[in-house]
Parts: sequence; structure tokens; C-alpha cells
Amino acid sequence: MANERLRAALLERGISISELAAAIQVDPKTVERWITKGRSPYRRHRYAVAAHLGMDESYLWPEALTREQVASASESEIVTVYPHRWAVPRDAWGRLFAQAESEIGILVYSGLFLADDAGIVRMLGEKAAAGVRVRILLGDPDSPEVARRGADEGIDDGMAAKIRNAIVLYRPIRGMDGVEIRLHRTVLYNSIYRGDDQLLVNTHVYGMPAGNAPVLHLRKVSGGDMVATYVESFDRVWAQATPLGS
Repeated sequence: MANERLRAALLERGISISELAAAIQVDPKTVERWITKGRSPYRRHRYAVAAHLGMDESYLWPEALTREQVASASESEIVTVYPHRWAVPRDAWGRLFAQAESEIGILVYSGLFLADDAGIVRMLGEKAAAGVRVRILLGDPDSPEVARRGADEGIDDGMAAKIRNAIVLYRPIRGMDGVEIRLHRTVLYNSIYRGDDQLLVNTHVYGMPAGNAPVLHLRKVSGGDMVATYVESFDRVWAQATPLGS
């Protein structure tokens, strides 16, 4: 059976079979067989292809890894676990964004602790100016989902007020090339902070503010799927969110 995922990945990225073959140092006919005959490459070649395309090995070849291998690789993606967001060192947030070379993503309702940090906001602008794509998703302050979260946390309209405050604080970078801000109306199960292949995932606990909930520090590992799961969730929210008006 043909590997349509690999074929589509090459087409989406405008990479020819010969270009991929040259990049990972194999014969073009070998790559052709991977696509047309669905043959699975050696692990080192799967890793090289996935890295070159910026995709997950387990997506391109879902049958190549056993469930045990995927589970083991996914567990290896956990760098550390913080019991509360307030326990995450301040410089951890700075490093997450400072090390990003292609993608920064923030999915929150307000994330006011970041928006209120002038140094972080300035860094986001500098990263955008350097060619990094910066995407920020804030909750729609007029949405019932935000109202519900405010009620659950016992601050009622305070949640919407925090979002409006964050919008004002991001004003220095709004409109910059490379910076995109959208409002979402989703039930937020986790806040996601992304710097390329690393994530800080702030879980949410009913009745508690996000600052008291645990945070997972994840780093992408070939064959793992935890990071990919959160990134896919971010992209789904992004796709249905509304651009913030100027």
C-alpha cells in the first residue's frame, strides 16, 4: 500500500523525491519505493526523513513503531513536572521563548502573568522581527466559556477583565509582522506555551486558578506523541479562533 502521508508531506513542502534522497543520503529509487510500495525505511532513515520534513515519525509510518515503543518514547518527552505553575522558575519561561527559532505559541484564557512581563513581551516582538512566527491565543472575553471559567475559579467577571488587560499589555507587539493574536471560544483544558519542539503545559484543575495547577515541561522525542498531541490541539483551536481587531 502506498504511503500517502509521506507523498502528501513532500507535496506540501515542495520537496521532490530526489531532493529528499539527497538530503538523507539514499538513492532516489529507495525513496520512491517508500512512497509507492509503502516500504518502511530503517529507523535511522525514518528519523532523518521526519527531521527533514519537520514531522513526526509515528505519523509518517504509524505501523513502524510498536505501542510499547511509542509509549516509551512519549514518556521520554517529559523533561520535568512542576507541582504548580508558580513553582516554574521565571527563567524557564524566558528560555522557552528565547531558544525558539521558528515557532512560538501561547494558548491561554488570559495568561496575564506573561502579558504583564514587559521583558517577555519585548522578547516576543524581537523574535518575530527575527523571523519566528509568534501566535497568541487569548480567550474571547465575551464568550460563555470564559464566563464559566471565571465562575468556576470564583472570580466571575474577573476572568474577562484579566483578558482585556492582557490585550492592552500586548499592544506594543500587535500589528507587528510575524505576530498573530486571535480570540478563541473553546473550553480550555490546558494552557499551552510552545517554543519550537518544547512545551510548558499548564494543566487545569476544577475550582483552582491556573497558577496552582501542575505544569509539564515536554521536549519532542522522535517516535513520541505527547508533544504532537498538544501541538495538534493548539492548531485546532487556532483554526477556529477569530483574529483580534486592531
